[in-house]
Amino acid sequence: MKLKPNVRNAAIILLLAAVVYAFGTTGDFALSTLVTAIVLAFFGAIAWIAAQLYREHRTELYSLGERRRAVAYAAVGLAALALTAAGRFTASGLGTVIWIVLLGACIYALYSIWRSSREY
Repeated sequence: MKLKPNVRNAAIILLLAAVVYAFGTTGDFALSTLVTAIVLAFFGAIAWIAAQLYREHRTELYSLGERRRAVAYAAVGLAALALTAAGRFTASGLGTVIWIVLLGACIYALYSIWRSSREY
């Protein structure tokens, strides 16, 4: 019997929720270990997707030129650092404003590079 993808995905989510609930009743150490494993798997999946996207669009990235490519890599790196330190930034009001400005600057830099690459 073949399950439909929507039913299968819902079953996976329910299974993960049941595992998290079961670990939550065993204690803080088990739950924090499970959450850490889930977060690491999530970041690993993001890294794998980024590597695949890089391999697929390598020619377009090299055709940007050195200056635009450096700005794009710097924007992605700054966004990664800002997202990693989100907890520390959002601990205060000024930090939250700085965090939003940093992410906005990264998004604007990537958008402007994308827009300029589409012009002749």
